[in-house]
Amino acid sequence: MPSYDFRSPRLFVSAPLEAGAAVALERAQAHYLTNVLRLKSGDTVLAFNGRDGEWSAAIETGKRAATLRVAARLRTQTKAADLHYLFAPLKSARLDYMVQKAVELGASRLQPVLTRHTQVARVNSARMRGNAIEAAEQCGVLALPDIGEPVTLPAFIGGRDLGRWLVFCDEDAEVANPATALGAVPQRSPLAVLVGPEGGFAADERAELLKLPNVVRLALGPRILRADTAAVAALALVQTMVGDWR
Repeated sequence: MPSYDFRSPRLFVSAPLEAGAAVALERAQAHYLTNVLRLKSGDTVLAFNGRDGEWSAAIETGKRAATLRVAARLRTQTKAADLHYLFAPLKSARLDYMVQKAVELGASRLQPVLTRHTQVARVNSARMRGNAIEAAEQCGVLALPDIGEPVTLPAFIGGRDLGRWLVFCDEDAEVANPATALGAVPQRSPLAVLVGPEGGFAADERAELLKLPNVVRLALGPRILRADTAAVAALALVQTMVGDWR
């Protein structure tokens, strides 16, 4: 585990970060630091923006606003793994959980995919981004994932990058051992992991996916998993076998 300061408060900001810069905080951020955490002027936090690495910064409070005075860069910017997570949308609380875990596990893009049996057709992209930021703040992640607008499964198939391997989570996969199945994927290849809805993929959807090149069917064990659990299991398996956990 790399050395990291887990005790200091950590904050995502959108402004550029450089030594000496003053970054105005949003009202909710200022409230959190000064009223919830009870920090005062001069106290130090960690700041990142997904582009310039991580910096130490001191809080400067005024009567109606608060700013961060940026000091020194502590970590240089790193790139996220080239790992897309594709999923059938879930209801809000479980979607919140899934987004947070996908960010923690290194997903660089979150892409909702509407399938025949998807139970939730609309996605709150702003809420997804908020959950992604929260997970990154809490877990030391430097690169925020891209968040795509929902697409239908046929649209995804029609526009798919054929050079990106697709790991298709399928309870009917012929190879039961996921490690064996993932052996077909070249190490550190661009990857996409697809988890369907709790009702599963329709037979014709499965057939269309299996016609595609560079597709691996991945079984997730002898038990049927909920979609948010499947997200964690699939991403952990992929990162362990062919991703950046190696």
